Amino acid sequence: QVQLVESGGGLVQAGGSLRLSCATSFLSFSNRAMAWFRQAPAKEREFVACASRSGGSANYADFVKDRFTISRDNAKNTMYLQMNSLKPADTAVYYCAAQALDCRTDYRTYGYWGQGTQVTVSS
Repeated sequence: QVQLVESGGGLVQAGGSLRLSCATSFLSFSNRAMAWFRQAPAKEREFVACASRSGGSANYADFVKDRFTISRDNAKNTMYLQMNSLKPADTAVYYCAAQALDCRTDYRTYGYWGQGTQVTVSS
């Protein structure tokens, strides 16, 4: 059974940084686009960022551009999200997700999900 396990969440003050990790057990990790989504209470899950299978390209939601950086290490089957200049509006549960196609922003196209990690940004 494939597992995706997020880590690195926590409580941080506005303007601070966190680095999320998503460790996977995929045998074919390099064949999967990897993405981060987030979901705040009473809100729909929203796209944050996606890294292409090779890691050569990335897509970002407008609200995180120039603040967040997605990366992946295919040798370690792990994906990362470096989050800088955090804002209270970034408070949410962050999920990693995987799919066999190229990057998509629609969470319904992802078949594999982690359990989520809480990020809380205080003002």
